[in-house]
Amino acid sequence: MKRRDFLYRTAAATMAAPLIYSQSTRVHAKDAGAKYRACVIGDTQQGGYGHNLHMMWALRDDVEVVGLADPDEAGRAQRAEECDAQRTYADYREMLETEQPDLVSIAPRWTIHHKEYLLACAEVGAHGIIEKPFTVDLAEADAVIDAMQAKNLKWTIAFNFRAAAEVAHAKHLIMEEGLIGELLEVRGRGKEDHRAGGEDLVVLGVHNFDMMCYFLGKPQWCMADITQDGRQVTPEDVREASEPLGPVVGDSIHAIFGFDNAVQGSFASKKHDDEFPGRWGLDFYGSRGIATIRMTTMPQIAFIEEPTWAPGGRNSEWQRLPDRPQVERREPLMVMQYAPIIDDLIKAIEEDRAPKVNLEDGRNATEMIQAVFETPLHGGRVDLPLTDREHPLPRWQ
Repeated sequence: MKRRDFLYRTAAATMAAPLIYSQSTRVHAKDAGAKYRACVIGDTQQGGYGHNLHMMWALRDDVEVVGLADPDEAGRAQRAEECDAQRTYADYREMLETEQPDLVSIAPRWTIHHKEYLLACAEVGAHGIIEKPFTVDLAEADAVIDAMQAKNLKWTIAFNFRAAAEVAHAKHLIMEEGLIGELLEVRGRGKEDHRAGGEDLVVLGVHNFDMMCYFLGKPQWCMADITQDGRQVTPEDVREASEPLGPVVGDSIHAIFGFDNAVQGSFASKKHDDEFPGRWGLDFYGSRGIATIRMTTMPQIAFIEEPTWAPGGRNSEWQRLPDRPQVERREPLMVMQYAPIIDDLIKAIEEDRAPKVNLEDGRNATEMIQAVFETPLHGGRVDLPLTDREHPLPRWQ
């Protein structure tokens, strides 16, 4: 029997047996073989369907998509066909009230409506997944997490890179097995495309920061230098991002965060002429070498045993991680990288625990973003956690 068939048959057998559910779950043990009812919130004109979140429920045989909402008629029809949604709606609130789903995927990339989407899902007692970035600011993140915790709802966020099995393996080798010796520092860069600087910090930096917290824990402070056209930014430089993600500032950002054991993590994004240089990711510098994670469809991880950190040393050959886990092929392939997140979400519901990737992680990454934007108001440095939860840039203006 193929591994995939074995996993699916095991899942089906589990669904047929009595299960222990949290109060908020509407799939009951008496309904032998019952499927979770999933809905999709999308908006073709306002954030679309980031990374095909509407397709993710197809990774599971025990989930059926009963509804999809999108105010755009053409987009609604197209996406409903792609995910085999049973019914469609122009208004997501009508869908939630009518369908009373167990699960929801919030697909738009834009953050401006994330809070209202999530609070509406909390009202009907639905679990689910949301596209990153999480929210516009920490005040919104706090409100959403409080609402979900009040009803014991399980929510995950689309941090697909950190959820990869090879990243967990890399963390074990680097942080516990001493793959590159004692960890000295971590360096991250954004994608540095047309969004370089403040928008890159929000859209792509969120993955860097989630990964830093996963490896190092939460930071205690942040220092940052933000410039626009080579000069220090002023309140007049604050602008709205090219997509509705809240205010941003700067076309060049260099930020440093302080973690435990005097380890510092940095993030940089600078506008330049060579777009898509492929540096988006993290580099871990240790006393005996370097490990690197590059953010592609699946994270690309390698290491070098070279304490000088320089080419031409005793050993300048990059290697793949030893004993790295094999990636199981899952359909649909376009969302295969999200399988660990979706599988764990279902387990978290059934075991009544927090998902391994959850909204707290989204809030931690949001706090690191907000800390960078907070620094111009405080002479370039702030302590964490932040006491002011509202977005700092409107306050600066």
